[in-house]
Order: sequence, then C-alpha cells, then structure tokens
Amino acid sequence: MTGREVKPVLLTVDDDPGVSRAVARDLRRRYGQDYRVVRADSGQDALAALKELKLRGEPVAAMLADYRMPEMNGIEFLERAMDLFPRARRALLTAYADTDAAIQAINIVDVDHYLLKPWDPPEEKLYPVVDALIEMWRSTGDSPVPEVKVVGHRWSAPSHKTREFLARNTVPYRWFSVEEPEGGRLLDAAGVTAEDIPVVITPTGEVLRQPAEVDLARAVGLSTAPSAEFYDLVVVGAGPAGLGAAVYGASEGLRTVLVERQATGGQAGQSSRIENYLGFPDGVSGAQLTDRARRQAVKFGTEVLSARDVVGLEARGSARVVRFGDGTEIAAHAVILATGVSYRKLTAPGIDELTGRGVYYGSANTEAPACAGQPVYVVGGANSAGQAAMFFSRHAASVTILVRGESLKDSMSHYLIEQIEATENICVRANTTVDAALGDDHLTGVRLRDGVTDTVEELPTSHLFVFIGAAPHTDWLGGVVERDELGFVRTGPDLLVGGERPAGWLLDRDPYYLESSQAGVFVAGDVRAESVKRVASAVGEGAMAVTLVHRYLEDQ
Repeated sequence: MTGREVKPVLLTVDDDPGVSRAVARDLRRRYGQDYRVVRADSGQDALAALKELKLRGEPVAAMLADYRMPEMNGIEFLERAMDLFPRARRALLTAYADTDAAIQAINIVDVDHYLLKPWDPPEEKLYPVVDALIEMWRSTGDSPVPEVKVVGHRWSAPSHKTREFLARNTVPYRWFSVEEPEGGRLLDAAGVTAEDIPVVITPTGEVLRQPAEVDLARAVGLSTAPSAEFYDLVVVGAGPAGLGAAVYGASEGLRTVLVERQATGGQAGQSSRIENYLGFPDGVSGAQLTDRARRQAVKFGTEVLSARDVVGLEARGSARVVRFGDGTEIAAHAVILATGVSYRKLTAPGIDELTGRGVYYGSANTEAPACAGQPVYVVGGANSAGQAAMFFSRHAASVTILVRGESLKDSMSHYLIEQIEATENICVRANTTVDAALGDDHLTGVRLRDGVTDTVEELPTSHLFVFIGAAPHTDWLGGVVERDELGFVRTGPDLLVGGERPAGWLLDRDPYYLESSQAGVFVAGDVRAESVKRVASAVGEGAMAVTLVHRYLEDQ
C-alpha cells in the first residue's frame, strides 16, 4: 500500500443483491473520487472484509448495514464491527416496519443513523445521511496506518527483539501493546491470540506469528537472497568497516555483496550520539551515520543481504566461499571480514532470565519512552556507555553509570566525561558491580556491590543497559584463519613469527597488511587483532582493505 493513495472505505452490507448493487452505485456516484466503496452480501463476508482492511491499515469511514439479514442481522454485524473499527460511523438500512428495531439499535450499538428503504431520490434521503456520517468520522480522526504493525507485550523479550530489528533496519513500524484495545482488535482481525506474540502485520495484510528474523526481513522488503552465485567481493558484516568496504568496493567497479546478520551499522549503529567523527561538528547518531553509508553503498551498486547468518568460510581453488546457516552459499574472488564485536555478557543472577525484559545489551533506543520519569542504570565505562547515558538522561529521572574501575578517565573520551559531569541527572558510581538483577517477569531492581567496602545495596529500576567489553564474532572461523587468544583475527605483520609466514601460506609473498592467514581473505575494523576501536579507523580500514583486494586480484 505504500506508494499509492489510500482512500477511506465506505462499506455496505445487504443480502439482497439488487439493493446491494443500488447502494454501492449511488455511493460511488457521489463519493467515488475520494472514497473506496466496498460491498458485501452477508454479515460474515463483511466482517472478513473488515479484518482484511484492519490488517492492511486502511481506514473505514462509515458502514451501512441492512437490518434483515439471515444468520447475522444488521445490529449483530455492527456490534461486532465496532470491535474492529470503533471510530467508523454506523447506519442501519431498514424497512418502515422495522423502525422500532432501528431505534433499539441506536441504544444498543450506538448506531448514528437509520435509513428507510427505498431512499429515492438519494440526493434527499441518502447523501445527507452519509455526509453527516463522514463529517462525524473526520472529526474523530482515523487516519490510515501504512507502516508495519507490531503487536506484543512490553516485557516480552521476543517482542523487544522484533522491535529492535525493525528499528535498526530503518523499517517504519507502529507498536501496539496487547494490553491496549487496539492491540486486541488487531489480534482478533488477524485470527491469532496473545500467545502468538510478537505478531507482525505488514502493510499488505500478511500476518507473521513470532517470526524468525529472516522471515521478518523478507516480509518487510529487505533482501535476503543473493541475486548471483559468484561475486568479485563478499563483505561479511555491515558495521562501519563493512560499509566502508562496500562503498569503496562497489564504487571502484567490483561486483560487491554485503552480508549482515542483524542490521546495518553494527555496534556503532546503536550509538545514540557520535560527536568525534570527522565532518560532523554537531554530532550524529550511529543510526543516521550508518544509514547514510548503507544508502551510499547501494547507490554505487552494492547488493545488501539482511538477516543472513554466516557460518563457514573456505577456499576452493581461487574462489573464496561463504556458507550460510541454511546450507546455501555464495563465492567470490575475495572476502573482507568486518564482523565487528558484540558486548560481553554480564554474569550475575537474574541477568539472563531478564534480558529483553528490562535488561538490555546496547542502547536499545526503542525503550527510551518507557524510561520517562524512571531511574536508569548503565553498566560500562567506555564511550558507548557514556553516549547512552547522555541519551537516556533526556528521558529518565536519573541515570547512574556503574563502573568497575576507579573512574571513567582511563576508558572514556574527555569530551564525554565533561558532558556527563555537566548533566545534573547523571551520576557515576565507581568501584561498583551488578551483584544481581531482581524481578520475576520483568526487571524491578538491581543489587549493587561496592568493590571497596564489599557491601551490597538494592535499588529499584526497570531498565539496565549493559556496555561491557568486546567479544569478536569469529567462532565460525576456527581452523580457517589465525586468531589471537581472545578470538580477534591476526593480519599482515602479526602473522609473521620469527620472519616465518603462517602455516599453509602458499604465495611467494608476505600477507598484505590487512590480509589474514588465508590469502584473499582480508579483515577490517574491530574484529581485527590490534585494531583501533573507533568508527573512523574502522571506515578507513574498510577502504584500505578494498585497495589491497585490488592488489591481490592483480596478482592472480
């Protein structure tokens, strides 16, 4: 429905085909330019049509239902229709003998008008009534909702995961809680229950129950299947390094495919504010920066695959083959690994059970409205934690940064420390760790331990955001490329031990600076051993890796 005009609907229901056609004809003649007229021959058919309209996000302005219909009369239909479209205006078509029933309907289901059949001439007996219905509907405001709709529960971890996936992939969506009347109406229209949440309804009316990310990506229009089997360059990971590589690879004529497991931007895409990136003196959010980079890569011809989990890499002659979790694969002349890092897991009782239900890794910006007026706790002392604290300070009553060390000075940029010190509702608790997360179905508090006095304190909160450490996504590379003891991939000079090239290296040259122990496989960004963990350096390494790919291809 996106991209075309959405006309409000005028619905008519009558089991007499002649009357049904006449009503629809008269309505189209007067209102067809601005409204879509839908007619049904029974109450059941009309309800089915309303459910489809509900799922598609199309508004219903008015409903006209015949009183005398078999199986379901007009009053019964309008009563059930109100559950789907409570703001639509309602009129009953009735014969003179049924005026008592019409008056009763006004009291029972809040019918706005009743029309006596026949209504000839319509200019005198039909149109004035419909004009009044439309005017009342307009005054209540019931605009179309062309976005993806998500129905879930605030404290449902799968619901949170779905919202984050859509938000980070810049897919517009509207959130409905199952506890709200409209959420219940959408579930009823979709023919599902609250046990099926999260429920995702696309603008075309497709219903997904607890969708896997790859199914969700496909349903909302993200590309998940490669258009070819062989490329010049496969870039694995769409953080700043991968996006940089994709932009430069595609712009320099390489047929490039960018593969991302979750969402473009990586860990940087979750940063609420980056203020030390060159060219943005007023700062820019990680989502904005990486979205611009994604659009730039696509403009140059990069193919982007979303929600694809890469599980294997191997060399087959001169080809480098990337395997996906579903058993499919793609191949290329060269591969750039830019899989980045993820936040390390916080180990304390209750953390795992409450993740996604009050405990979140990363900034989880979709939770900002729920933090209004509440105390928020942020674990970590690096820039990502400071940026999150500044972001949530605009919503929360207070933000407390929990730091294991003595202060922020050894791990956070000076400009961020100054901003935090100048923000009244942010405080820093040094020498403090999370001893436990408290709560049953969602987080209700945290137990903190003072590292100096070894005392504990329980404090109420519904939101704990974790930004600790960095774990590389390299388990799937075991036995393929050399890694250090922490799992980061070694490249270039780091592979030369005592002047010797890595085992299995067959080329008559040393590995290039960003090349791994597997020739033709390059590494950029945070996943590379000894790399500088900054957005600007990651972008630079992505661009540099493409230059080395060209040099590698010239050697072949």
